[in-house]
Amino acid sequence: MNYVTLGKTGLRISRMGFGGIPIQKSSEQEVKELVCALAKRGVNYIDTARGYTVSEELLGNALEGMRDQFVLATKSMARTKEAMAKDIEISLRNLRTDYIDLYQIHNPSMEDLDRVLAPGGALEALLEAKAAGKIGHLGLTAHSISVFERALTLDWVETIMFPYNIVESQGEPLMKECKKKNIGFIAMKPLAGGAIEDAALALRYVCANPDVTVVIPGMYSVEEAQENLAAAEAERPLDEEDAQKIAQVREQLGEHFCRRCNYCQPCSVGINISGVFLFAGYLQRYDLGEWGYSRYQTLEVRPEECIECGECESRCPYHLPIREMLKKCAADFREFENSRK
Repeated sequence: MNYVTLGKTGLRISRMGFGGIPIQKSSEQEVKELVCALAKRGVNYIDTARGYTVSEELLGNALEGMRDQFVLATKSMARTKEAMAKDIEISLRNLRTDYIDLYQIHNPSMEDLDRVLAPGGALEALLEAKAAGKIGHLGLTAHSISVFERALTLDWVETIMFPYNIVESQGEPLMKECKKKNIGFIAMKPLAGGAIEDAALALRYVCANPDVTVVIPGMYSVEEAQENLAAAEAERPLDEEDAQKIAQVREQLGEHFCRRCNYCQPCSVGINISGVFLFAGYLQRYDLGEWGYSRYQTLEVRPEECIECGECESRCPYHLPIREMLKKCAADFREFENSRK
């Protein structure tokens, strides 16, 4: 395992870390086995969040007796001092620790960031917790270029997390600025929220960029971790064959695709928006129509039931035309269903 310094935090971490979103669907035993396997392979950076339902609690259980082997990062969407102070205490309790190495402001908009920085804002609670030794370092996560740019001007920001993958390279100029300012860059969504099937190629692509400090693919099983580690540790540089595959992925996905961040939820009529797009992807991109159709049948609310209120689009950090995309998914599945008759 290669180790790097996480920007101005000075923390020495593995070049590949662990993203804690997928373990929400795992059992305590599965997470314990996964964390033990990661430790054996030298992975020492763990990322989770207050918003990832039971992720913090599952990790807290798994880290019993192993806490000192890991650099632990979490984050909160709290914007006020009171709410952030409460979330910090919950994180400490869930993770069964008396300190958290990195605590991050989770995906603020520009308006949210104003509230965070204002008197009585969340930053005050974070700075107080840092002074008390409950938090080691502070960072920020973003999906918006404008928020990324602003974060680079804030002297308390020690790390920035932003999507970076084969089809999302819009952050590259700002990633270079991170390096110049010694701000750790954490690459999230290296597989574009699962849209990129070739995990090995995706991780090699991300790790080939020297401006990436650490990449944090989400994973929920030991087998998946082993595959990701093999890709991240591969010494072979990207070649012409890889370049052709990368071009194919970009052509396949384009710019308008769902990263499954689920900030669009909840839908006012109960549509599982990211689920619809995921199942449609099997049909539209990977020629797995039967598999996608069988999963589509499990949805309790179909995309045809969209009332076009637009609430989902107002919350999407990628400004996707969700209503039109849902219509296309519904039409594609109707066409597929008719072809089976």
